[in-house]
Amino acid sequence: MADKIDVKYLKTISGESTAEIGGSYEPGSILGHPKTITRRCLFWGAWGSFWALVAMWSFSVIHYLIPRVSYEPSSIFKAGKPEDYPLGSVTLIETRKVWIIREERGIYALIAVCTHLSCQPRWIEEEQIFKCPCHGGLFYKNGVNFAGPPPKPLSRAHVEVSDDGRLLIDKERLVSVDYILPL
Repeated sequence: MADKIDVKYLKTISGESTAEIGGSYEPGSILGHPKTITRRCLFWGAWGSFWALVAMWSFSVIHYLIPRVSYEPSSIFKAGKPEDYPLGSVTLIETRKVWIIREERGIYALIAVCTHLSCQPRWIEEEQIFKCPCHGGLFYKNGVNFAGPPPKPLSRAHVEVSDDGRLLIDKERLVSVDYILPL
């Protein structure tokens, strides 16, 4: 049988002859398998492992090269007519993250992102302040910070009245803290 190897041809690692042991040896008998792995199986396993590694590496390179784009709505939007905002109101436009405040002097828009860690401040009607829920930053109604860790006031967006009479807010055009659109 081709699967049986005569032990007298085997040598130990030290080089001594093993002919005195005698008998036959079946490959894989130590492991309890009928056959050991052949060179061909080892080669195809190594070849398959190599290509699996190349595929994983290629996937990670392609994933790195494809940009992660997050689509955001336009920074310029219309927010209704000035009459829609009663005097003294503070209105959040949740989808645009903008607070629209109407006072006697006019109307202005605060970007609803805390200047500390970009959390969204909440309007506390009873105290007439904005409070950041993350670290307790406090802002006056006009957006100026007065307590907590925020390093600067809330950003103000440019507000103007469009041709059709509605408010046009541009979040990318930041204005000074004292900017108010007179009505």
